[in-house]
Amino acid sequence: MAIFSFLKSKPILFVSIAGTATGVACFIKDLMQGGKFTKSTDETGKVVIVTGSNTGIGKETVMDLAKRGATVYMACRDMKKCEEAREQIVLESKNKYVYCRECDLASLDSVRNFIAAFKREQDKLDVLINNAGVMRCPRSVTKDGFEMQLGVNHMGHFLLTNLLLDLLKKSAPSRIVNVSSLAHTRGEINTGDLNSEKSYDEGKAYSQSKLANVLFTRELAKRLEGSGVTANALHPGVVDTEIIRHMSFFTNFFAGLFVKPLFWPFVKTPKNGAQTTLYVALDPELEKVTGQYFSDCAAKEVAPAGKDDTTAKWLWAVSEKWTRAQIINLEKD
Repeated sequence: MAIFSFLKSKPILFVSIAGTATGVACFIKDLMQGGKFTKSTDETGKVVIVTGSNTGIGKETVMDLAKRGATVYMACRDMKKCEEAREQIVLESKNKYVYCRECDLASLDSVRNFIAAFKREQDKLDVLINNAGVMRCPRSVTKDGFEMQLGVNHMGHFLLTNLLLDLLKKSAPSRIVNVSSLAHTRGEINTGDLNSEKSYDEGKAYSQSKLANVLFTRELAKRLEGSGVTANALHPGVVDTEIIRHMSFFTNFFAGLFVKPLFWPFVKTPKNGAQTTLYVALDPELEKVTGQYFSDCAAKEVAPAGKDDTTAKWLWAVSEKWTRAQIINLEKD
């Protein structure tokens, strides 16, 4: 038909195909952004800590909290990047009560120092958001000898949370939000080699650490029952952040040129990746909800391994043992 004769021109045909593909990709991208926390809340007077908040989901979480009037402490390892992010957040949110504080979750001493400094400045804590994490990194250990993913994603947050429970209880109703991952469904707590000393698989170690987040949340919620402090975990979605920096498949030249564009429609932006965190941290309807797991701003079922109370108790006991000296020392300070 004459109406389609323009398609005989190859340049026009290629442009048409490219335009259609781009339109479809954008449509898929929009669908994949997931649920959004759209409620308007006033967080003026609330004090919030967000770990790993100088980039990605954490930064977007702080930005939103600041715009709602919260006093936010950005607990980060890299102070230069943290200060750069803080300045941007303060300018955009017009909220000067956003602070950078050093907290390296790969060092229990750094966690202790952060806690001590925070308690000198604040006598309350309304929300603790354990957001920081590392993913699929080559085997290395923290300053205390923990496998890096287990140490940063779980042990550091375990110590941080426990040492802040007094302020959280004092500030009740208050909330603890643990950013886990769908990867917990592939996880297994290796009770015979928790620290991956006998063998190491970066994917299995990551999944184990994310399952640890879920089990920690479950046990913590039980221990806090009746205190007015809730503890919940969440999966933020597949988000385009710096957490993939250790995955060579996504960082080499070929992947950057050909593979990443194919994944682009299927991943969330950091802003959309922060929505479930904000939902769990702020939604008034969740004030008394605890021990649950969320994704796309809705409650979801965890994997069977995430409901194993025996393993949750075992993991708590080991985590307590491995961090006990730091807890005792801080209590003596």
